[in-house]
Amino acid sequence: MRIGDLMAISGVTFGTSGARGLAADMTDQVCYLYTSGFLAYLRARGLLGTTVGLAGDLRPSTPRILTACARAIRDAGCRPRYFGAIPTPALAAYGIAHSMPTLMVTGSHIPAERNGIKFYLPSGEILKEDEAGIAAQDLDPPAALFTAHGTFAADPGALPDAEDAAFTAYVRRFLDFFPPDALAGWHLGLYEHSSVACAAATAVLTGLGATVVPFGRAPSFVPVDTEAIRPEDIQLARDQAARGRFDALVSTDGDGDRPLLADATGQWLRGDLAGVLCARALGAQGVVTPISSNTAVERCGWFDTVLRTRIGSPYVIAGMNQLRARGLAPVMGYEANGGFLLASDLLHDGRRLTALPTRDALIVPVTLLATARAQGQSLAALSAALPRRFTHSDRLQDFPSARAQSLLATLTSDDPARDRAAAEARFGALGGAVATVERTDGVRVLFASGEILHLRPSGNAPELRVYTEAASPARAATPPAIALPITGASVGR
Repeated sequence: MRIGDLMAISGVTFGTSGARGLAADMTDQVCYLYTSGFLAYLRARGLLGTTVGLAGDLRPSTPRILTACARAIRDAGCRPRYFGAIPTPALAAYGIAHSMPTLMVTGSHIPAERNGIKFYLPSGEILKEDEAGIAAQDLDPPAALFTAHGTFAADPGALPDAEDAAFTAYVRRFLDFFPPDALAGWHLGLYEHSSVACAAATAVLTGLGATVVPFGRAPSFVPVDTEAIRPEDIQLARDQAARGRFDALVSTDGDGDRPLLADATGQWLRGDLAGVLCARALGAQGVVTPISSNTAVERCGWFDTVLRTRIGSPYVIAGMNQLRARGLAPVMGYEANGGFLLASDLLHDGRRLTALPTRDALIVPVTLLATARAQGQSLAALSAALPRRFTHSDRLQDFPSARAQSLLATLTSDDPARDRAAAEARFGALGGAVATVERTDGVRVLFASGEILHLRPSGNAPELRVYTEAASPARAATPPAIALPITGASVGR
């Protein structure tokens, strides 16, 4: 069976980053075949060694999927190494350091009934051309291996005992680069929910001198989306801050590659603004970020080169590779969800931080809090240096991709003047005259006033993403409401 055909049959396809789908559709057979296709692709390229690393998040379906992946690894003649429930960047960093391919079983921020598998080459995250190569693999698994329902016909074997090597190396990554007192005096709240990064965050933050108080541990998986923060998480941060105990609040999404950081008032800092501040603090010369990120990155004037891409870490990585090929260094990238990517090694006072060209969460709060402390500032004061541009993101849920594409097709053609007229007819009452309609990823409407409305189908779930930018928080938060009469769907965070 060709992996591309499996996608059509199962409904489990490549999304923005890795394979994603309903956990019920990610049967043992589907996960086994996806893993086998990845390994076959590696072998064809001469990249498959003797071991393959595995880790996962805390979703209820993750252990079963890990077991299927491990069986596929063994059947490919390799040894699976299981690193436990650790952050995605911890697994990726360890794999890159040891030239070992890895698989992370996670659905990141999407609901618990969904899951996914992220694939990493020995050199790092797969890109879009790698996805095509995996999809082209043609496999012929033993017919007796699975039942008609896609479950294993016999015991597939257990996962190996979990190793702590990747977790330990990830924590050391921070402790060996930042000064040992970098966060001394900071009193931090750690919002745990169901993030797999809690133990690593605690070890790093306390190891650099902070006092860390955990709160909000969830009894079951919670889909915290750092790009569309839930109202209950907004209120929770305010409530924690109102008690006056914390200088800042720290959290991540479910698999620890997207950060959440709030100031002492409980105001969550948007990921695309945190990315600008983090890149400046780490001395970036070239910065890569998707088209949906806040325009403060250009307006601030802090960077020699800013490159915009389509949304998704594979595009950001490809963009970082472009800037590195031009001789720029250091090169960094970030996404509107806050995930930060480091394409260059950093050296400071004889300490080295090696490149990690995949999304990382902890680098953002550690860098920003260390910078604020060194400058004698609060996190809010550090953020005040940014241009006064405000973004907002929301999502229309239960919105199939085909329906979203049909909607956006009414706003795109080969005639820019016609596109502007169509966008102005639909959204003119909201933002006035339309200056430009961009189609880098979805439809991005730039109004003459400088405000922005961006509509894009999600690459991971049946949702229509709605991004906005304006000169005030109130204006930025207003436009998502216009989607209601347009689509008849309900807005949800």
